[in-house]
Amino acid sequence: MIKRTLFFSNKCSLTTKYEQLVIKNDTQIVKTVPIEDIGFIVIENQETYISVPALSKLTSHNVSVIFCDNKHMPQSMLLNLDNHHIQQRHFVNQINATEPLKKQLWQQIVKLKISNQAQILKKLGKNNSPLDYYASKVLSGDSDNREAVSASYYWKNIFDFNFKRERVGVYPNLFLNYGYIVLRAAVARALSGSGLLSTLGIHHHNKYNAFCLADDIMEPYRPLVDAKVMEIMKNYDEQDLITPIKLDLLSILTQTVYFKDKESPLMVALSSTTSSLQQCFSGKTRKIVYPNLWN
Repeated sequence: MIKRTLFFSNKCSLTTKYEQLVIKNDTQIVKTVPIEDIGFIVIENQETYISVPALSKLTSHNVSVIFCDNKHMPQSMLLNLDNHHIQQRHFVNQINATEPLKKQLWQQIVKLKISNQAQILKKLGKNNSPLDYYASKVLSGDSDNREAVSASYYWKNIFDFNFKRERVGVYPNLFLNYGYIVLRAAVARALSGSGLLSTLGIHHHNKYNAFCLADDIMEPYRPLVDAKVMEIMKNYDEQDLITPIKLDLLSILTQTVYFKDKESPLMVALSSTTSSLQQCFSGKTRKIVYPNLWN
């Protein structure tokens, strides 16, 4: 089922009644949304009120609630800590995953990320042969760091102007960063739903990062954000992160991706990916299931 994404840029009050999210604005106009239909809530306005019972009800339905800072950028999120009936067993399997398994999984992730980046360059009519070559040479654990070599080539060629990829910085970095944060939140939600601990990564390790595993698993999906940003750049003569552009970036969550036997919206596909990762940790398989991003 495709879940709804709610975006609150204006001051409002969010409470709950009869399994509904009750939304009240300054003019006291009231709207209600069934909580079971919601997947993500983005709260941009810092004067928004949300009740504790509403937060509790939302997290019990595995709704990711994303809070923005005073610059309107996503800063933190609320996730359910008890969202799977045998979560403790999955945690144990994840913690006990062997280094050879994690290196194999990271090899899969990096190869697919580079291949997806190559697809974008091909769609743009640009030379993607170096990326195809790098993808074919990724070793276990990416010990030769093909990911970084590929990224250097990719970012030098994806745009028709001189561009440096930064976590902060000039246009269009701001668009990319917003999209990646949204994607990260969606992956973290899917990991929680699969009974996995987002803090414990396969490759990413940072004591200050609570979402290392989400950062690992999202890598092959990143090119979806890149493609969306390029689409936005064509459609908007705008370099600031205005609300319509944010809504366009949020629409990535419902974008169609393609498995062998079915089509799926991204937010559903993420659950398939994280479920397959859980099975890797439990020893049932050694391959993470990712969709094709384009048909």
